Amino acid sequence: MAVALQKTFILILLIVIGLALRSKIKNRTELNGIKEMILSVALPSTVFVALMGVKIDSTLLIYPLITLAFNFFIYLSMPYILLLFKIEADSSTGRTLTMLMPSLAPGLSSFPFIHEFLGKESLAKAAMADVGNKFFALNFLYFVAMNMYLKNNKANEVKEEGKLKSLLLSLVKEPINIVMLLAIGFLSFGISFEDLPPIISEIFNRTSMLMTPMVLIYIGLAVQLKEGKIRLVSSILLFRAGITILFSVLIITIFQISSPVLVLLAVVVPLSSCSFWPFAHMSAIALREETSHLPKEKRTFNIELAVLVLAFSLPFSTILVMGILSAGTFFAHTEVLLLTGLGLIGISFIPKFITKTIVRVSKAHG
Repeated sequence: MAVALQKTFILILLIVIGLALRSKIKNRTELNGIKEMILSVALPSTVFVALMGVKIDSTLLIYPLITLAFNFFIYLSMPYILLLFKIEADSSTGRTLTMLMPSLAPGLSSFPFIHEFLGKESLAKAAMADVGNKFFALNFLYFVAMNMYLKNNKANEVKEEGKLKSLLLSLVKEPINIVMLLAIGFLSFGISFEDLPPIISEIFNRTSMLMTPMVLIYIGLAVQLKEGKIRLVSSILLFRAGITILFSVLIITIFQISSPVLVLLAVVVPLSSCSFWPFAHMSAIALREETSHLPKEKRTFNIELAVLVLAFSLPFSTILVMGILSAGTFFAHTEVLLLTGLGLIGISFIPKFITKTIVRVSKAHG
């Protein structure tokens, strides 16, 4: 436990360094540059080293399928979740949340901590699990966004073949997917990490060492607390975390997972923050609607809300993942996970209760 706490303290200090550097990096372009370095250099290198260190077999295919099942579980649950929070599904707020909540961004919010606390083999499995999530976020959610756009604008004549082709190409060209395919190809031919030329293996080793500090510093730089629908966003994220843990308990029970490492892996990967990919789909549609001078209140998505969700989701997921992993095997028991999931669901309604109480008090004194 002492080692875990020491690791957690070091990771928190790296986030504090990011917070301290906020005054130095005011340009959004510079911040995006750091994120690009993480996603295009540090993360692919870390995943490559991790994948090359494990023996590949057909059992790895179960991981992307489970993650894909989680994506669809949250997506299909969204109409009921929105109903619980009295949000109209066919509104800009409802459509925005439906796009963001089922997606995952484990590269920024859980991979560094899986690597630090659970090891390279667990990271390799988490990377395989993310394949299913990427397919969902890049392809399925794109079609969902276009369907929402067409329904909202009643413009069935719009053709989006070019956009679809570019998205599919970006999926193929994404660095992490390239190195994953490369690693799987090498392993299929019996080539291990030790068999690579020393100069190649050293480049991957050194760049992979950048990931954890860069991600944590980025979190410190990027986190923003904006005024607006803060209570709504915090409630939705708490509820999402609660049912996510209950979903993990279901998976652990169905597959009879007993290894504490695998149990923790099944818990923390789905707890990752919301992905930037759905935001990219929504932003493209928002730009189209802005160009056509569509009134803000009639637009398909609420981009300001989307930014707020992403801003809250990253540190929120990071805190949850770090808290669970730094507690050792405490959360590796289904009883504890059930209580935690139900507790988070219960807490998610507190902001709504506080708002109602404030309104009643205001009316009473009005």
